[in-house]
Amino acid sequence: MTASSASREELVRAARAVAARQLSHGTTGNVSLRAGDSIVITPTRCELSSVQPDELAVLDLAGKPRTDAVPSKEAFLHTAVYRSRPQARAIVHTHSLHATAVSCLADLAPDDALPPLTAYYAMRVEALPVVDYCAPGDQRLADLAGKVAATNAAMLLRNHGPVVAADTPAAAVDVAEEIEQTARLFLLLRGQDMAPLSQDERRRLFTRSNDRERNSQHG
Repeated sequence: MTASSASREELVRAARAVAARQLSHGTTGNVSLRAGDSIVITPTRCELSSVQPDELAVLDLAGKPRTDAVPSKEAFLHTAVYRSRPQARAIVHTHSLHATAVSCLADLAPDDALPPLTAYYAMRVEALPVVDYCAPGDQRLADLAGKVAATNAAMLLRNHGPVVAADTPAAAVDVAEEIEQTARLFLLLRGQDMAPLSQDERRRLFTRSNDRERNSQHG
């Protein structure tokens, strides 16, 4: 089974948005979309700014190829998150500069790497747990990320970068960008007295934002 042209076009738009917003460089980063029982994903060694719909790879949820295109070498990360998070329809994984820099800091809170510095971050990111470092291609990452994904839509891979699961590719890109901007603020403020939002306010904003999103989908 191959993906529809509409699914492919939707994923290409998201890939190009990642590149346009400078959330990944060169051939780094990958984007995927779940279409029924298939996963459409950017191919290995592709530049997100120029990938074409007919170049995308298609897998099943176990990671078995359904097309001749070679998927991103991190496809196993995407399939693990989808299996743990069946409500997710899209995943964006970037190597954005400031979020990756934060992933290299020694003193990160393992359950939540970034404080809620702005209301916009609080509305989009409930928490950003840290996933232990794994070398590129290390299959242990599938188990580690899968466990985190069961209860979190976003995570930060140590010495690597963020992963975001969402309802649509566009929404996943927006959250990835919010993580990058908050990481930049966090690094700019290092050594200063920060005044993040309270956890109660964070929960209130996140819940209100998600309620509005659900209502708009069913309205």
